[in-house]
Amino acid sequence: MKRELWPVDQLMLAYLFAIGAIVAVFNRNIAHSGAILIAHAAGMLLIAVFAFVPRLPGMTLFRHWYPLPYVALSYRELSVIIGSIRGASFDAALAAWDLAIWRAHPTVWLERIQSPVLTELMQLAYSLFVPSVLLVAMCFWIQKRFAEFRSYAFLITLGFLASYLGYLLVPVRGPRFFLASLQTQPLRGLWLFQRVRAMLDVLESAHYDCFPSGHVQMTVLAWWSSRRISDRLARVFAAYTGCVILATTYLRYHYTVDVMAGLAVASAILIVAPHLERKLNRGPSRDLAGRG
Repeated sequence: MKRELWPVDQLMLAYLFAIGAIVAVFNRNIAHSGAILIAHAAGMLLIAVFAFVPRLPGMTLFRHWYPLPYVALSYRELSVIIGSIRGASFDAALAAWDLAIWRAHPTVWLERIQSPVLTELMQLAYSLFVPSVLLVAMCFWIQKRFAEFRSYAFLITLGFLASYLGYLLVPVRGPRFFLASLQTQPLRGLWLFQRVRAMLDVLESAHYDCFPSGHVQMTVLAWWSSRRISDRLARVFAAYTGCVILATTYLRYHYTVDVMAGLAVASAILIVAPHLERKLNRGPSRDLAGRG
């Protein structure tokens, strides 16, 4: 394995530096800003150490899989950063755009097809988006297609980080909070709905994480990449992606404008990512595959 920074390393380092700079500028407004800056510095140092120091224990595993915990922790810290430096949300604007497009609030209109069975299925589909994204990575890993694994890791990391920047620029909590007074009946499932929703509330409810819809965006990226594994998997992913798109609004997590933005960002990333990866890789002659 060559001692060098891979494209995903450079992407993650740039993001950690940029968010760290924002935290430094607004340090008086952000709780635990010192701890956040130390964590960013440590995370950046760890990436560099595993990229350039040979024969470290767990090097292959860390270098391929570290983006997973990094993007998860980056998501968690956004709830602190956005709440501290952004004074208002854009819920009113997005709700107005939805109303202008559909002549109704989609989350309220969808009450007419609401049922416990559908709610249960939609909640399960919505909640499985991270495992679905990881499934594609696991397929590449198990098949020892490491070059494709790294390209997929770059694509997914770029997708997550792009959505985080969207949350920072356009903070939105979502219709389940902003339009709650307009809903005429609560969502009810069968067995797992309440438990899964409560778990997601612990993980996500304090976040301004609706625009663009990360669920839609990341599921589309995973579906597109699944085509490189098998046609059968791609067909399953296509059906699952449709369920996620419906679930985002049916479950009142997102405005349809969020969904449209997620589709647009995913499309842009699919166009830009290969060119950006090649540029960060400094030309096609470099050995992407490496040795694990």
